[in-house]
Amino acid sequence: MLNACYRSARNILFFAAIAAASMPAARAAETSAAGKSIFQVVPTPNPGGDCSLFAVSGSSSSDIWAVGFAAIHFDGANWTDFPIAPLNGSVIDSLTGVADISPTDAWAVGQVNVGLAQPGQVIEHWDGTQWSVFQGPTFAPDAEPLLNGVTAVAANDIWAVGSLLNHDLSVLNFLFEHWDGRSWTATTIESGDAFLMAVSADAANDAWAVGFAGPENDTSRTLVMHWDGTSWKTVASPSVGIGANQLNGVLALGPDDVWAVGFSTATATPPPGQDEVPSKTLIEHYDGTSWSVVTSPNVGPNTQYQSNKLQGRAAVSSTDIFAFGSYPAANG
Repeated sequence: MLNACYRSARNILFFAAIAAASMPAARAAETSAAGKSIFQVVPTPNPGGDCSLFAVSGSSSSDIWAVGFAAIHFDGANWTDFPIAPLNGSVIDSLTGVADISPTDAWAVGQVNVGLAQPGQVIEHWDGTQWSVFQGPTFAPDAEPLLNGVTAVAANDIWAVGSLLNHDLSVLNFLFEHWDGRSWTATTIESGDAFLMAVSADAANDAWAVGFAGPENDTSRTLVMHWDGTSWKTVASPSVGIGANQLNGVLALGPDDVWAVGFSTATATPPPGQDEVPSKTLIEHYDGTSWSVVTSPNVGPNTQYQSNKLQGRAAVSSTDIFAFGSYPAANG
């Protein structure tokens, strides 16, 4: 699980991103030009315990959901907490993704019992009044499905992605789950040592999922997969570091305009006398033909502890896009 400081940083930055996405571009440019921050802290409820938030989605500027260890809703004026429905006594560790279609139709996915017996997934649906657990695909009794992200093309065309460890815990698979307006169905592809972290779609035949292949924070490579309306296939993507290369967020704006963000490290082995290799931001773009790296800024890194990591993106338009994530102080 993420540490408390890192989760809190993600908390703030998700809100910052949604604020940016709902701000008119002209106002954002004017404020930035004046040398002032375009972001501000907005009061939010804290229902108790760990209230970290990991994902956000809105159907309009007056209908926005943020989910994590809680589920809170913005109605254009205030944020309000709504209870997450329990899953048969299981411990819901977090809701990791949300897709807001309308004020009466939103979906959230997440994970239960992580680190405990029988870890698995949860799918919840918002009907305009409350969140309720929704029946997902059926897996073998000992299988371990985990979902990390969800995206909606329409009310009857929704994708969720994650991983599935098979029932004897020997084979790891990519997990793709789809809602067609009637039921959720699952598709799996053997992945080896690879994981999907996020998904985004702009059309029924154009969805993208990203993540990494190989040991996390060691010698991993970027991973990109594409849905063409018929099947999911791996698409070549650059890895700039010889250490870690990981994509955490993706945003599909059109068939020739897709963005992915994450981080990379120059090497896998820290210099003598050091314990870590600082990471740098990684932004990649798909132009309809291939993926390429786009130069992105970093804070420092001034020490081995000052890693820059991007978690996601929000867009006002194809020419006004925000990437967000976190970096620690130089002392870690």
